[in-house]
Amino acid sequence: MPHDLQPDVLRTELIELGDAFRSYQQRPEPDLALLAELHDRKARAFALWADVSGDGSLRHEAQRAEQAAQTTREMHQNRGGSPADGGPAVERLLTRTQAAHARTVLGYAADHAPLPQAEVRLAVLLLALRAARDGTGNVTGQDLTGWLQGDAEPVLQQLVDAGWLRLPGTVAEALASRPEDATAFTVPGLLPDQPRPFAFGKTTRSRISGWAQKALGDRKIRKKKLGIPTRLLALYTAAHTRPDGHLGPAEDDGLDLARTAAFCSLPPGQVPEHAALLITASWLSETGTTANRLHGRLAERVRPLGALL
Repeated sequence: MPHDLQPDVLRTELIELGDAFRSYQQRPEPDLALLAELHDRKARAFALWADVSGDGSLRHEAQRAEQAAQTTREMHQNRGGSPADGGPAVERLLTRTQAAHARTVLGYAADHAPLPQAEVRLAVLLLALRAARDGTGNVTGQDLTGWLQGDAEPVLQQLVDAGWLRLPGTVAEALASRPEDATAFTVPGLLPDQPRPFAFGKTTRSRISGWAQKALGDRKIRKKKLGIPTRLLALYTAAHTRPDGHLGPAEDDGLDLARTAAFCSLPPGQVPEHAALLITASWLSETGTTANRLHGRLAERVRPLGALL
């Protein structure tokens, strides 16, 4: 920084910023809200410095600081589930980036399930997550019966018959497989020689898979013996929430009813009754519909499963 930099207020701000960043580095615990504010101050100061000096590299540094402020705020929201200006903290299972990837997988399941039944949709979703990286994965009979109960055998056979799934043996053998001899399966449409629908790594795949199974296998939903369409609705609502738990983007206030119904393999007119079932299982704390939107809010107990929009 030039010793004779003008105006003096800019020079003073840059000196104070340097001191503030050094002080922040000495903190025993991070404060991402504070760090975002420091990056904002840096962006403003460097933009003014660029205006004064005409130095393009300073303009670039100002833009980098703006991006750093945005990234830091996203990190704060991912960790706490609330804006940087306060609100109750929620420890989220997925970061915002992972949440966006999760919605991509849900979209893939909706578009590529070879049959429209809810049971097929659920199997496609969970098997695709196992095979997301290279088209292959492992599954046990316990996995399959846990996901599909008594429907596991016919659903698996339908997927094989449709060519969506390849097994090394019979469906019965897959259902009998145990963790020590899990069945290695292939999803041809996800093999590396096909267009890649997913762009995430091993850690994100594992996180999304765990998130989906936690939502679909929720203890209270199981206790209520709610069916697969209702479980899919639980997953879909969790995948489309705001930090306060409300469904859908703020500008739309709710989820598109037709799209939600299609994912759950339900007629749109039946979505309200299944949403009401989720209230009995303390998955949603409120719900309602208008002509074309599903409104609602995740219950406090499942807020960590909310995949933030």
